[in-house]
Amino acid sequence: MTAATGFLTGVIEGFYGRPWSHATRLAYADYLPELGLNSYLYCPKADPYLRKQWQLDWPAAQWAELGELATAHAAKGVHFGVGLSPFALYNDYGPDARAMLQNKIEKLNRLDAPLLAILFDDMPGAITDLALRQADIVADVRTWSNAERLLVCPTYYSDDPVLATYFGAMPEGYWRQMGEYLDDAIDIFWTGPRVCSESIVGGDLAGICEALGRPVVLWDNYPVNDGAARSNHLYCQPLTDRVIDSGQLRGHFCNPMNQALLSLPALAGLAPLYGGQVAPGFLEAALGGATWAQLSRDAVDFRELGLSGLGPQRCAEMAASYDMLPGDAAAEVAGWLRGEYTFDPACLTD
Repeated sequence: MTAATGFLTGVIEGFYGRPWSHATRLAYADYLPELGLNSYLYCPKADPYLRKQWQLDWPAAQWAELGELATAHAAKGVHFGVGLSPFALYNDYGPDARAMLQNKIEKLNRLDAPLLAILFDDMPGAITDLALRQADIVADVRTWSNAERLLVCPTYYSDDPVLATYFGAMPEGYWRQMGEYLDDAIDIFWTGPRVCSESIVGGDLAGICEALGRPVVLWDNYPVNDGAARSNHLYCQPLTDRVIDSGQLRGHFCNPMNQALLSLPALAGLAPLYGGQVAPGFLEAALGGATWAQLSRDAVDFRELGLSGLGPQRCAEMAASYDMLPGDAAAEVAGWLRGEYTFDPACLTD
């Protein structure tokens, strides 16, 4: 087990829709140190054994893959962890549910992973004593877990009013109560002023840090592109417009795109925010020199115009061009141009 102390920087695979392959996740054990990053949290919304079927064990083959991921990342000095989303467990946290949760945590302990996240995001939340109910669950998890760092995503993880639209009005005093009820050692996720924040500056975090009584861990929804609007775009430029006092943070994770290799250029902007650096030549090596050169020319159009702005004819022409380039990164671009990653609303009900 790697010692997960200090400031965490890395990737949180927390998106909806088409998940990454096991081979890609293994490759990230090599990519993250090259990007100057130290952490990887596995919590794709498409894994039912983390969310709506959390009570069930993973099939043997998938469980073996999780063990392989934990081992591979530890070997590279990367802090690995799982994000468990026990869907709406706080509605009925009786003895039977508590026993099932303990069983799940003890199963996760076998990974010997230094990170564990309990995620209450994207669930109904209009319950008066929501913070207390969630804190009780987290307290039990802390007792049972062997993880070195425990992170929590609250149901209301941003100032963005869209959360109340979808999940009900936030209970009065929710954030301050979460800060009071959760032990100071527990890290709490925050996405900034919006669910997908265009910019985040120190002033955007002052209020939430005061309410929670601690620095937050940033769950940065850049370059993620899993939504109906964002799946129309590729975000292949380094993370920018983040000017944050590191004293307001205990860590900074980026939620990447469904396209794992094409997320690497965006992730290259994270470590430099905190004095780290990307290994010279890494992006060319990881994406392929020809693909990196072409992507560098097309990145602005992919971000600003997207599929709809490019139009069917130009998308088809560009897909054919990328089809001629070698490697998986070029295949990701071509697949996106052909609409293979188009947002499917059904993924939200999985």
